Amino acid sequence: MSIKSRPQGTIPFEELVTAHGPVALRVCRAVLGTDDAEDAWSETFLAALRAYPDLKPGSNVRAWLLTIARHKAIDIYRVRARSPVPIDLSPEQSVTDSTEAFERAEMLRTALATLPPKQRDALIYHRIAGMPYAEVAVLLGNTESAARRAAADGMKRLRANHKGASS
Repeated sequence: MSIKSRPQGTIPFEELVTAHGPVALRVCRAVLGTDDAEDAWSETFLAALRAYPDLKPGSNVRAWLLTIARHKAIDIYRVRARSPVPIDLSPEQSVTDSTEAFERAEMLRTALATLPPKQRDALIYHRIAGMPYAEVAVLLGNTESAARRAAADGMKRLRANHKGASS
């Protein structure tokens, strides 16, 4: 029996973590980058564990968890933004595949931060978390076509900004 077909309250929380943990981590990484994403992920599931018994029957558990993940990631981002940043005093800088991947992820995070909130969130939920537009619409508080439009407009803006930056 799949998680979605079971009545609310009979799904063990561990199964929710297994089923939705990877996508929640992707949302956290999209907002924070790789360094702080695991902290946000942990905070997400601690908060979800406390609130899970009160979740209304029939709720969209995935959307609920991803909303918590996004909020926890934003909370950590705000705390980190106010914290002093340590500097690396070593003169060595080696470029590795992991460094390049990190730089690409940081570029994506920075580019997403330039978008209006609805466009950014629509892209994160649909493109990164893989949610269908119907679920994205519920999270954004609008219609499916508006969520689709927000994601399309966000992609258009990202492409235009990237094209302008590479010229």
